[in-house]
Amino acid sequence: QVQLVESGGGLVQAGGSLSLSCVVSGTAHSQFAMGWFRQAPGKEREFVAAISWPGANTRYAASVKGRFTISRDNVKDTLYLQMNNLKPEDTAVYYCAARPGSHWTSNTVAEFASWGQGTQVTVSS
Repeated sequence: QVQLVESGGGLVQAGGSLSLSCVVSGTAHSQFAMGWFRQAPGKEREFVAAISWPGANTRYAASVKGRFTISRDNVKDTLYLQMNNLKPEDTAVYYCAARPGSHWTSNTVAEFASWGQGTQVTVSS
């Protein structure tokens, strides 16, 4: 069973940067698409970014395009999200997600079968 553990969240001022990591374990390989989602209090979980296997294709939500970068290290079985020029509206719990059995990106929560526990990102104004 795929297990995902996020790290790297924290508190940052608007305009600052944070980098999130997600380590994959519990599987013989991580040859599947992965993504990042976020959920703010009182809101539904929303798509942030996704990356294909082995990493040639990426997609982003319009709200983060040009500020966030998703990447993966297939040797370390680790997914990353570099977040620059953060805004207060980026405040949320960020979740790493995986699509075991698929190499292709998706922006749909229901198409990701495995989820991490989440890491809090807070951006102060």
